[in-house]
Amino acid sequence: MKNINNYILSILVPVFNEEASIVPFMAALDNALGSIRERLDIVFVNDGSNDSTRQVIESVIHSDSRVTLVNLARNFGKESAMTAGLDHVQGDACVIMDVDLQDPPELILEFLALWQTGEWDTVYGVRVDRSKDTFLKRLTAGGFYRFFNWISSETKIPENAGDFRLIDRTVIEAIRQLPERNRFMKGLLAWTAFRSTGVYFQRPERVAGETKFNYWKLWNFAVDGIFSFTAWPLRIWGFIGCAISVLAFLFMLKIIIGATFFGIKTPGYASTISVVLFLGGIQLISLGIIGGYISRMYRELKQRPIYLIEGVYGRYQTSEQSAEQAQQSKAS
Repeated sequence: MKNINNYILSILVPVFNEEASIVPFMAALDNALGSIRERLDIVFVNDGSNDSTRQVIESVIHSDSRVTLVNLARNFGKESAMTAGLDHVQGDACVIMDVDLQDPPELILEFLALWQTGEWDTVYGVRVDRSKDTFLKRLTAGGFYRFFNWISSETKIPENAGDFRLIDRTVIEAIRQLPERNRFMKGLLAWTAFRSTGVYFQRPERVAGETKFNYWKLWNFAVDGIFSFTAWPLRIWGFIGCAISVLAFLFMLKIIIGATFFGIKTPGYASTISVVLFLGGIQLISLGIIGGYISRMYRELKQRPIYLIEGVYGRYQTSEQSAEQAQQSKAS
C-alpha cells in the first residue's frame, strides 16, 4: 500500500506562450484540490515562451510557496519540457497535465485514489468524446493510435490517452534512466508504465489561448513516435522489394515468351517510362525512411543535452541560486 498519510503530489505543467492560462489554472487547481492543497508541489516548465508566461509564473511564485518554475533557455519542444520537469519533480507521485484546463483538475482526486490502493503505478486519462475536434483530427488521431499499436510489438499506447496521467515515483525514476534524445513521451510513458489503468473523462474546451499544435507538427510527432519504437518501416521495404522483383520477373517472362513464340513486339516508351518512374519513386521513399533513421542515430551519437535550463525559481530554487540572483539584482 502507498503511504496515504505522508505523500507529496507533484503537478508537472509544461507551458509555451500561455500567459493567459496560468492564473485561471491555479484558481481551478485550488478549487478542485482544496482538500489536498498542502500536499501539492506545482512545477511549471517554461519552454522558451516569448510572451509574459515567465513573468506571470514568477508573480504566482511570490504569493504561493508551492510553485516552482523551471525556465528552459529556449524552446526545445513539449517532449523535452516534460523530460526537464520529470528530472526535477520531487513528489512521491507526479501528475502531468496541460495548463489550458482541457485536463480537468478534479480528475486528479480519482487518479490519486487509484494510486493509493497500491495496485497501480500509472493512472492515465482516456478521452471518451472528441466531438469538439475537427473530423480530420479525429480521423488522423484514431488512425495513428491503431497503426502504432499494430506495428509496435513491445509498446502499446492506450487509444485516446494523452499526456494527462499520474505516475508513481518508480515510473519517474525509470524514465530518468532513458538517455535517448529523440523523445516520444507517450511511448516512453507507456513503455515504463508497469501496472497501469485508465480513467475515462469528457475533455472540455480550452479556457484561454490557442493550441500550439498544427497538422505539420502532429505529422512530425507521429513520425517520431513510429521511428522511436519500431524498425517496421525499415523491414517493410525488404518485403516490398521482394514483391516488386517477383512482379518484374513475371513481366520479363511474359515479354520473352510473347516475343519468342507469338511475335509480340516488346512494349515501348510508355510502359518503360512508367516502370522507371514507379521504381524511382519507390527508391526515393525507401531512402527517405532510411534517412529518417540515420538522422535520429546521428542525433543520438552527438549526445547533446535534451534541454538547457536558464534557471530554477521558487520552491526548488537552491540557496546557491538565490545568492547568485540576489547578487545580480544588486549589480543591476
